[in-house]
Amino acid sequence: MHVSWPRALNENAGATGVLRRTLPLDRVFVRNLELSMSIGVHAHERLHRQTVIINIDIDCERSVGQDGIRSVVCYERLTDQVKELAEDGHIELVETLADRIAGLCLADRRVHRATVRVEKPGAIVGAASVGVEIERHRGMDGF
Repeated sequence: MHVSWPRALNENAGATGVLRRTLPLDRVFVRNLELSMSIGVHAHERLHRQTVIINIDIDCERSVGQDGIRSVVCYERLTDQVKELAEDGHIELVETLADRIAGLCLADRRVHRATVRVEKPGAIVGAASVGVEIERHRGMDGF
């Protein structure tokens, strides 16, 4: 079936009549970032640091055709920010940690979506790991 150009534009315009441009997005990720931090709701968890494992996936824009660190969302800078967050004091919930990490990701205007997984290995006897995975989007979720 052949779709004429004006019809294709109208279908992409949506209810507002404004053409929505679809940008190509890159996926930047951090896999199995292992940190030691103070986290948990129980009294004994405030006494001893625990290992957390963090995974991050972000969909983001970049400056196509440029070959420089300013043209991309820098995973090194992001992991440094996450490490600082882990050292910033006690956090009770893995959900809170995940939400703060998503906030770090979405602070960069080029990021459209962030998925963050925080795991606590060994927190539950018999389970290899427990934790949470959240997804946050620009334009939603307060970002």
